[in-house]
Amino acid sequence: MKKLRATRWYIYIPLILMSAFYLIPLYLMLITGFKGFEEVNLKTMWALPHGIQLDNFIEAYQKLAPYMWNSLNMVFPAAIISSILGSINGYVLAKWKFKGADIIFPIILFGMFIPYQSILIPLVEFMKSANIYGGLPGLVLTHVIYGIPITTLTFRNYYATIPKELLEASRIDGCGLLTSYWYILLPISAPAFVVVIIWQFTSAWNDFLFAVVLTSPSNWPVTVALNNMAGSQIIAWNVQMAGSFLAALPTLIIYVFLGRYFLRGLISGALKG
Repeated sequence: MKKLRATRWYIYIPLILMSAFYLIPLYLMLITGFKGFEEVNLKTMWALPHGIQLDNFIEAYQKLAPYMWNSLNMVFPAAIISSILGSINGYVLAKWKFKGADIIFPIILFGMFIPYQSILIPLVEFMKSANIYGGLPGLVLTHVIYGIPITTLTFRNYYATIPKELLEASRIDGCGLLTSYWYILLPISAPAFVVVIIWQFTSAWNDFLFAVVLTSPSNWPVTVALNNMAGSQIIAWNVQMAGSFLAALPTLIIYVFLGRYFLRGLISGALKG
């Protein structure tokens, strides 16, 4: 029993050290956000603030609030639409074999490896020709398309673990392609949906390159607005750090409250295959 407890400690020690390592930036962000402007310097970077300056967070929120709403209006439809399309693709590729399926699936997955920078110019030209350049719909469409490969892979591998006898029984009962998906697979797809929605939400929220290229200033997501908070000559690092924390807060909340479901989705087979 004592040996078992000692072994557990050997496991916990590296986990605690790694957690502390990854929490250091968050610690610096928070203490700098609570400091006054005169307290921010390299010598006192690690020191706690003399007092709590909530004015920094208020000022940062006032500057970022409109752009945070832009991000929310962008990430929710992008995550939901790409998850639904990935679910349908995964279902068809996993359970309805057809000629060319073994070719189409790798082609879809190839989209995961296309660098963003390589398609920026044709993407901008397409957005202009479709008259959606500069607005949020074009950015939503971009994240939906770029999200389809990973969502398809996730759902395809998840549905591959479901017994084929379940679908064969539904066919005997008269279900077709869509009715089998709607009544049989969709109700048991919650673990996979949690995984891909959290993944897509985080990817779209943290995106900067597509956001700065495809949107006009009034439609900037919060990542672009945060980058433009810095002054040209003097940077108020305390306000900048407070804004960085506010910009990171939605994804932090997602993982704090839904992290357990994310792990359950992974363990249940969402990324197996």
